[in-house]
Amino acid sequence: MLFHVEMTVELPHDLPAGVADRLKATEKARAEELQRNGKWRHLWRVAGRYANVSIFDVRGPGELHEILSGLPLFPFMKIEVKALCRHGSAIADDGA
Repeated sequence: MLFHVEMTVELPHDLPAGVADRLKATEKARAEELQRNGKWRHLWRVAGRYANVSIFDVRGPGELHEILSGLPLFPFMKIEVKALCRHGSAIADDGA
């Protein structure tokens, strides 16, 4: 199942820089792992914001919830999720 996910990160202003740096590094490593294994299919930065738009390819909502809630920055995220399905007029075959 494909999901469109928009994540906006809102780190507290009083979070120590070292803690923030470690969280970001751990988050990056996890995101790269999920991309390599095909779960996090696309990842785009939203220009001018600490946010991204992503496409996840997972078994269903439960697996997506498990992945998102396990992200290191999850406690500091606002997340919007939309389920996707193939459009009848789409001509690209991207394996979805």
